[in-house]
Amino acid sequence: MTAQSPSSIQQQVTRWTLSVPVQSALYVSLCGLILWTVYFTTYPAVHDRVHSLRHHTALVSCH
Repeated sequence: MTAQSPSSIQQQVTRWTLSVPVQSALYVSLCGLILWTVYFTTYPAVHDRVHSLRHHTALVSCH
């Protein structure tokens, strides 16, 4: 059984975190979270700005 040094583990974690699939998943998740927040907000200023968009995309009925 071989033990890995902390710097080796850190390098592996860094390499994994900076990989394209992980970055892509994080980007898609962030975009989804932003859209979810905009579509389902009840904050009046944001709701009024995206009101027609909500109806035109037929994703969210707000009445």
